[in-house]
Amino acid sequence: MRAIIGPVALVDCNNFYVSCERVFDPGLLRKPVVVLSNNDGCVVARSNEAKGLGIGFGTPIFKCGELVRSKGLKALSSNYALYGDMSRRVMDCLSRFSPRIETYSIDEAFLDFSGIPLTERTAYAHQLRRRVLKEVGIPVSVGVATTKTLAKIANKLAKRNAGLKGVLDISGEVDMDALLSAFPVSEIWGVGYRYSQTLNRHGISNALQLRGADFSWVRKKMTIKGLRTVLELRGISCMPLELMSKDKKAITSSRSFGKPVVELDELKEAVATYVSRAAVKLRAQGSLAGTLMVFLATNRFKPDDPQYSNFLHLNLPTATSDSPELIRHACFGLQRIYREGFSYKQAGVILSNFSSERHTQLDIFGAEEKRERGRKLMGVVDAVNLRFGRGTLEFAACGLEQPWKTRQEMKSPAYTTNWDQLPVVRA
Repeated sequence: MRAIIGPVALVDCNNFYVSCERVFDPGLLRKPVVVLSNNDGCVVARSNEAKGLGIGFGTPIFKCGELVRSKGLKALSSNYALYGDMSRRVMDCLSRFSPRIETYSIDEAFLDFSGIPLTERTAYAHQLRRRVLKEVGIPVSVGVATTKTLAKIANKLAKRNAGLKGVLDISGEVDMDALLSAFPVSEIWGVGYRYSQTLNRHGISNALQLRGADFSWVRKKMTIKGLRTVLELRGISCMPLELMSKDKKAITSSRSFGKPVVELDELKEAVATYVSRAAVKLRAQGSLAGTLMVFLATNRFKPDDPQYSNFLHLNLPTATSDSPELIRHACFGLQRIYREGFSYKQAGVILSNFSSERHTQLDIFGAEEKRERGRKLMGVVDAVNLRFGRGTLEFAACGLEQPWKTRQEMKSPAYTTNWDQLPVVRA
């Protein structure tokens, strides 16, 4: 469902992963903090203090040892259950400021501000910031403009200028030429590294120059998406709010292993676990998968080790969202591509070719009764795991000890999704 809108606000959570951790551990405030990728490998989120130490996105944590010792850098493993739940709370809070909201990512949302008078928009955005901080504990920045692309620019400028206190409205009378001329073209939403290099070679280095570029040239060099960006920079909305989330067309579930895996049985446990997680997302959007792809690979960053990778597409006899059935097909596919003598670093599955659960093709062999039992069983499993936390009920094929699991040695508790890990306050 699309809606034609007027001014739009982009609300972006500041250093979201780090901010989530700080809500429940105030001892992290005003200290350099980083959140790490799977297996505690590289930096994927940084506090402003960590950025000030020169730590870049993607920096391997082993290169930060001296900063840990000398500057008190705190490193944490990713806690996606916490971040997902905190994101939901932020979005719930934002929805009370505008009924028309597009959740763009885990830490960003576009809000329709067309009902807010021009003279009140900045004050309204500040009120929004205060409410989210008070109710959820997450600091946000707000950029307001006539298009999504300009709202993105306003948001970035609001983050960088402390004097703006997290809010910038450029939907009214502003010196747009001066603002855009100081904004690098490489940072414009949707431009990306490759297009920015092309633009730089042709003398276009800032947003003002791109705004004035010839339409036919832009379309030739950057396709229709680039043309939309130019129009949006000119204040013409080409990307209205998506008021309803789109169903995924494919679901991938994969992780790097915490240690090299050699045995087929351990690989089967990992693949069964990944399939189970993908199936939960599949059922949540009311879809059935008609195709399953299973893949595995060794560690390409160790070129001296024997290398092998492979994948297999399986067209399922009947589209399904039943976890046991998907596990059975995935393990069958894994067995066909597995080769002995290799140390595997990663495996995973991709579900695709979706159809609606409401329009299921009947099985000519009369397996509807079995399918209905499976639907009821999956409903019970999902309900229990939703109420008591993921992993409360698991399939035996996923294993018990799971020695292959992703390494997360510095993970914070599941403060909001696990009864046993709720924070305790002593007065």
